[in-house]
Amino acid sequence: MLKLAKYLKPFLTIIIGAIILIFVQAMCDLSLPDYMSNIVNQGIQQGGIVNAIPRAIRQSQMNHLVLFMSADAKTEVMRDYTLIDASSPDYAKYVQDYPALAQEPVYVLNTLDKSETDQLNPLMGRALLAVSGIDKLKSEAKGGVISFNGMKIPANTDLFALLAKMPPAQLSQINEAMNKQFLSLGDSMIIQAAVPSVKAEYAALGMNTAKVQSDYIRNIGILMLLIALLSAVSTVMVGLLAARMAAGLSRNLRKAVFTKVESFSNTEFDKFSTASLITRTTNDITQIQMLVVIMIRMVFYAPIMGVGGVFRALGKSTSMSWVIALAVIVLLGLILAVFSVAISKFKIIQKLIDRLNLVTRENLSGMMVIRAFNTQKFEENRFDKANLDLTSTNLFVNRLMVVMMPAMMLIMNGVTLLIIWVGATQIADSKMQVGDMMAFMQYAIQIIMAFLMLSIMFIMIPRASVSAQRIAEVLGLEPTILDPVKPKHFAESLKGILEFKDVSFRYPGAEEDALKNINFRAVPGQTTAIIGSTGAGKTTLINLIPRFYDVTNGQVLIEGADVRDVTQHELRDKIGYIPQKGSLFSGTIESNLKYADENASEEMVRKSAEIAQAMSFINEKPEGFQTEISQGGTNVSGGQKQRLSIARALVKRPQIYIFDDSFSALDFKTDAALRKALKAETGESTVLIVAQRISTIMNAEQIIVLDDGRVAGMGTHQELMEQCQAYQEIALSQFSKEELA
Repeated sequence: MLKLAKYLKPFLTIIIGAIILIFVQAMCDLSLPDYMSNIVNQGIQQGGIVNAIPRAIRQSQMNHLVLFMSADAKTEVMRDYTLIDASSPDYAKYVQDYPALAQEPVYVLNTLDKSETDQLNPLMGRALLAVSGIDKLKSEAKGGVISFNGMKIPANTDLFALLAKMPPAQLSQINEAMNKQFLSLGDSMIIQAAVPSVKAEYAALGMNTAKVQSDYIRNIGILMLLIALLSAVSTVMVGLLAARMAAGLSRNLRKAVFTKVESFSNTEFDKFSTASLITRTTNDITQIQMLVVIMIRMVFYAPIMGVGGVFRALGKSTSMSWVIALAVIVLLGLILAVFSVAISKFKIIQKLIDRLNLVTRENLSGMMVIRAFNTQKFEENRFDKANLDLTSTNLFVNRLMVVMMPAMMLIMNGVTLLIIWVGATQIADSKMQVGDMMAFMQYAIQIIMAFLMLSIMFIMIPRASVSAQRIAEVLGLEPTILDPVKPKHFAESLKGILEFKDVSFRYPGAEEDALKNINFRAVPGQTTAIIGSTGAGKTTLINLIPRFYDVTNGQVLIEGADVRDVTQHELRDKIGYIPQKGSLFSGTIESNLKYADENASEEMVRKSAEIAQAMSFINEKPEGFQTEISQGGTNVSGGQKQRLSIARALVKRPQIYIFDDSFSALDFKTDAALRKALKAETGESTVLIVAQRISTIMNAEQIIVLDDGRVAGMGTHQELMEQCQAYQEIALSQFSKEELA
């Protein structure tokens, strides 16, 4: 995967934008359980009252509260409240908010920052609990007597007045005793326990406590909706950016692979099958595209959710952290087990896809041969084997993947039950609030889902890494045939002259040379023919001229320049190459002929077709030059395909023509007419003809006879018939002595 990282550079801006949006989405998703906890704890259980600091409190109630505060705490509390009475400038406004102000003065809370609120909350909470405790003593009095501080006091006694008259030291002892009882409660539980007293005070002030609750729930609900909307927008934008990036990356990779393959020589093509190159350009790149989409979406989101969820959950309850740790350990074990089994199968799958493509391609291209030999059943069995091998391997991997989701759901449900069981115990012991337990549960689920996302990544990465490696093999393969750093140019004074000097060639990995010490010279205005038995090296020799292969020893010179010292474009611009197996492209006859020169005139195209003896069948077509040619030219015969290939080379008007057994599919009459027309047309060009038929080359000015990679003879037809035994054997195998005479 790292070898392809450089192809991500054009998309850095998109990646950064996606990461920012993912962070926004993760923060939104992590905040929602907190708000849900607030609705349960504060909106429902606490009636919308957030803390133990009343917004307003009657003067008489404040006098009761300060009895249970130290001198410093009392000073701090009184500094944060303002006394409102009939003489206050905003009296009319406050009376509307707090109707009880008409009967007695009211203390109104000043604006506090967070640190002041955090400091004041436990002070007011403990005082409110102490006051409510004394009120509870009076309400639960039995026999008209209250047991207070070890004393029996009449129930109608004003305990607050009694406390106010106590010596400071004694009152301090009572406060310390009460504070010890609050030590087992955390600040959050003290605040929650004090909320009923605050609510009762609001009711005493004449406030609408139901509206306080509904306003709080509505405000938090609206905020949650806005956060959820922001999360949804971020999700959509991340998906869009990921899709654009993945599509752009796959487009660039396909272009890079195609461009690289175009630069390959035959040596590189020998290392990859056509089916494999097609798979690498399509299926393998698709695997990477799918991974990139999911990776951008999950590879950043899942860790943020996992780590953030852990910290948020621990913020709700550290005592249940072992539940998350247990879930994570089980999840990691499951993921590693699946990962270790699946990775080896992904490599096999891609090779099996190559095999399936190969069998399919061979069947489609060789359909006529298959039908001719009635081997349809054999080919069906061959395809079935390749198909079933791929199917069975895919099924194995899919069955392995199927285990993941039920296992994850089992772990998730088990964790949920465990949290409820442990959390319920802590709620019963007043160590945790219901909303906090629900939030903890949500965070635990988010953590598990984050690991589920990562598990999907761990499963997809091996397969995509195999595909990436296969693509990197193509992109990383350096062609053996390269343009020179400082290219030379052809000498115009030697226009069209081709020369082989002591040329030897050996295929990569071969034990001996395919060509040995080849020497000859071909000049314009003459036809040089090459003939020999099958495997003599004719096509190998021809392939050295346009540098489909490079010579092992010696030189191939065109116009005095070694073909390795000029650019491939300049070299091949001088050559018109017609292979034995004519290759046509999907399109029309005209587009195929103009493939050599897209700017060729209609007259030039027609003239080339006439010389190639192709007009006879083109005129028979209703659409003439606009007749459609199917892929590979399967809707024309072999002879027609060869003639169109020859016409295409003629449109180019090169200085050197190479006919690699390009007349093999022509009848003798057409062959003769074509060669006669070619002789008149290519009079100033160098012509090389590779042929099997003596009749095709007997009029050539120079005939080269190859035998086992060596030049067995060179000369005209008559000279070779007298001097070259190899040529005589070929000639006599095709004609009688009388015919040759």
